[in-house]
Amino acid sequence: MTSEATLSDLRSIPFTTADGGTATLGDYADRVVLVVNVASRCGLAPQYEQLEELQRAYGDRGFIVLGFPCNQFMGQEPGSMDEILEYCSTTWGVTFPIHEKVKVNGNAAAPVYKALKRAKDLEGKKGPIIWNFEKFLITPSGEVHRFRPNITPDDPAIISLIEANLAR
Repeated sequence: MTSEATLSDLRSIPFTTADGGTATLGDYADRVVLVVNVASRCGLAPQYEQLEELQRAYGDRGFIVLGFPCNQFMGQEPGSMDEILEYCSTTWGVTFPIHEKVKVNGNAAAPVYKALKRAKDLEGKKGPIIWNFEKFLITPSGEVHRFRPNITPDDPAIISLIEANLAR
């Protein structure tokens, strides 16, 4: 679903990287980007494996996963950044970037998530993030596609969007 949130809106919004630096989605403007709020103690944490499989399968063709740890749902990401990064690499072999822990809902939500929540899901609904592992696929042309947590990263709808928007 193309949404009201366009890449041009999102490109300039800064976020903090795991090492304390600053980045924007504009740094990835020529790629297909999958933004995901992640959590180590979530029952959906096995999706880390599927996210890493996507990164390995499509990363050299212009795709990237960006993980944003979130402790906003039932305290499922309580660790420090060092603990989160260690968990991701040792448990799931994650090689994609994991950024600073964020809030995704409420007044203290990260600005990038405030913008992303304007995107509609497959049922045409927008608004709050409902749980960890909600996914936003952003194409190089600026379309934002939203997938709720129950839709796994290897879902055919996500795969087809990635493949359709990769550099040939």
